[in-house]
Amino acid sequence: MASTATGNDSPPISSHGIRAVMHDEEKGLHRTATGVTMSPELFEKLYLTPKVPHVGDYNKRFANPTALGFVGFVISTFTFSMVLMGWGGAQPAKGMSPVVGIFFFVGPVLLLFAMVFEWVMGNFFPMMVMGLFAVFWLSFGVLQLPTLQLGAPYASPTDPSGLASSEFNTVVALYLIVWGFALFTFFIFTCKINSVFAAIFLLVSVGAWVLSGAYWKVARGEYEAAEKLMKGGGALLFVVALLGWYMCFIIMAGEMRITLNLPVGDLSRLWPRTDVELEVAEQKRHE
Repeated sequence: MASTATGNDSPPISSHGIRAVMHDEEKGLHRTATGVTMSPELFEKLYLTPKVPHVGDYNKRFANPTALGFVGFVISTFTFSMVLMGWGGAQPAKGMSPVVGIFFFVGPVLLLFAMVFEWVMGNFFPMMVMGLFAVFWLSFGVLQLPTLQLGAPYASPTDPSGLASSEFNTVVALYLIVWGFALFTFFIFTCKINSVFAAIFLLVSVGAWVLSGAYWKVARGEYEAAEKLMKGGGALLFVVALLGWYMCFIIMAGEMRITLNLPVGDLSRLWPRTDVELEVAEQKRHE
């Protein structure tokens, strides 16, 4: 979002040398002698990161990349979840090769672009989030490429591909357990931003563990239980995708100056303000 706008009409300077502040028509924006500034609450709603002092003005000169990353994440997650739930007769047990593009192009490309520009703008947490999901889609997508024959070392006369072997599925289950803990770690930090973002990470963490359980069941030959867990994990990811679309819509509406006041469950007010220099905050803490 363009967070500054200059004009010829500047507010007066008080006798104490402090710039007068006038409220802009758009809630959360304040017009000063040098431009328009965002409140910490609005900044966190649009950029999904606490507002902190930055050196430079990149967030004033470049577009907000957060929505771009959300688009890639949500399209991929919606598709992945619907296949996992078996909508329209889809059979996830036979692989995801028809939609392999979500693992290598739709998700990762948009997420990586967003990650780079979040880094340029100094938005630490969104940068981490975009990078995390980009490598997840890429790494999980590799498992969906039959041409790589990743199960070949586990092949047997009854399972020439090796993809149904206990060893192969156990390894994938362990991989998803680790991802669940990584995502849950991010969930902890989203509790400083808003409830929608936190719910996304909480549900996707649980979803990773549920899918891990599905692979454990396949490893033990319990295919009916594995199918139920697969559908359960898909349902959780479907809710994650819905929340992601909601968050993306809110960000895009804010950037397009569409007057909406949709709730996100702001959690930043529960924490100390971050839009001050670290040394100032430290001084206040010791006063």
